[in-house]
Amino acid sequence: MTAEPGLDEHALAVRTGATIRAIREKCQLSMREVAARSGISQPFLSQIERGQSMPSMVTVYRLAETLAVTPGDLLPTSTESKVTVVRSTEGRLLPVADRPDAALGRVLVLSPDERLQIIEYRIERDQYIGEWFQTPGILAVYVMSGQLDVVVEGAGTYRIGAGDLISHPSPLRHRWLLVDDEPADALLVITE
Repeated sequence: MTAEPGLDEHALAVRTGATIRAIREKCQLSMREVAARSGISQPFLSQIERGQSMPSMVTVYRLAETLAVTPGDLLPTSTESKVTVVRSTEGRLLPVADRPDAALGRVLVLSPDERLQIIEYRIERDQYIGEWFQTPGILAVYVMSGQLDVVVEGAGTYRIGAGDLISHPSPLRHRWLLVDDEPADALLVITE
């Protein structure tokens, strides 16, 4: 494995430990279980997961076998090409409906290759937002300012305000309504 330019040993140890911990937690195994099955001590595994120690290749292989993954799955991948910054002046505009009065969303993350989509909406009074949203996966709405009534088909209407988040699995459809015609800022987040 080659280190990224500017990536020091400590940063590599931290990322390796975080990767191992995430996989262990996904497998719903305790540190004690993984350490015992891998033939290492639980304190050493704790040091690895906290980025205080780097595992040897033998330890990586033992951990991989215990966690039923490949050794490469336990090693962090390059993040250089995975970092995306969308500035406040950037992002393609996406209307909620094919109408001239439709509210426009600003696409922050939206790609056929991505499992995550994020669209920012500034909803003004007199803008149309009555379309039903439905996608595969999980759909969430986070309100940054203002209030929205979120109508979830078959489940009810939920009023959410600044700092509130509502999420649900799709196939449930939902649509938004402004409360008291006051503007609202919201993020629509979709994961597969």
